[in-house]
Amino acid sequence: MCQALQRAGVEVTIATTDHDLEVDSQRDDSSTLAGVPVHIFTAQLGESFKYSRPFTSWLNTEIANYDVVHIHAVFNHSSIAAARACVRKNVPYIVRPLGTLDPWSMSQKRIRKQLFLRLGAKRLLTKAAAIQYTTEAEKNATEASLKLNHGTVVPLGVDDELSSFEISREEFQQLFPTLCDRPYILVLSRLHPQKNIEALVRAFSIMSTRPTLSQWQLVIAGDGDGDYVAKLKSLAAENNRVLFTGWLESTAKSAILRNASLLALTSFQESFGLCLLEAMACGVPVLVGSNVKLAEEIRTAGAGWITEPETEAITQALSTALENETELESRGEAGVAFARSFTWENVGSSLSSLYASVIEQHRA
Repeated sequence: MCQALQRAGVEVTIATTDHDLEVDSQRDDSSTLAGVPVHIFTAQLGESFKYSRPFTSWLNTEIANYDVVHIHAVFNHSSIAAARACVRKNVPYIVRPLGTLDPWSMSQKRIRKQLFLRLGAKRLLTKAAAIQYTTEAEKNATEASLKLNHGTVVPLGVDDELSSFEISREEFQQLFPTLCDRPYILVLSRLHPQKNIEALVRAFSIMSTRPTLSQWQLVIAGDGDGDYVAKLKSLAAENNRVLFTGWLESTAKSAILRNASLLALTSFQESFGLCLLEAMACGVPVLVGSNVKLAEEIRTAGAGWITEPETEAITQALSTALENETELESRGEAGVAFARSFTWENVGSSLSSLYASVIEQHRA
């Protein structure tokens, strides 16, 4: 996103805590990451609270040097500290809530989130010059439930390299020897209970007993909390056609995505679902939970199948998809057309225009 903004002529700086962040191998030097200036501060308190006194001090000192601030997330101290610094220094800011304000998300850890709203998160939202949602469905659901009215929709983008990625059969076999010449369903995401992967594993186990579908495999590419991953592996232990690859990046990620026959994201809730667009850009049709905010757009585009997030419904949807090779191919082609508009260039242009509008209104 920042690189797209740079190409659109915006001078960008990233400031963040180091919570859950492993970037040392990717940094160009001590002050840039992939060509973007970056300031990383130690998180001193809380697994998700992200309190950092050095970060707060930096914000209070440096925030006045910027025309606009784009805050990504709501329910942590860093976001509230950034908003407070902006208000004090009279700098406009935009908030991207990352799906955390959706009614389903708000029902998770509800008491904690309601307390956080009262302690500063609600003020963070109401004082924002704009709230950036990534889908119209996310915007509508959030504004209706929290009585907000200053949202705008700017989606995420897909890396250009994915649609043009090529790999030979021999190279793919070296990376994933057990997958060569066998069709597989792919899960490509962090492994978290929100993703509803248990229901998908159960549905696959039911469906794969059918002789006509016995050649299919389920590939789960991602990582997460150790206990949760162990639970998933235990659930899948009796089925030797479920493969856990761990987290994949770069060539391995592109290869496993490019060669999939179907990508499944049967989450209880997703504000966007970037892996869906990545799959469709590669011509891979998708199986999508009905509460994923891109679901209706995908249904309209004819790029996949939509299912309720229960085992029985997922089983039926999987069977329908996998038993029709012609339909898999046609919906994959529809996905390519659908994904074409989701480019980082479009995102950079849209955000640049949003920033300019916010700055102009603030000055006026």
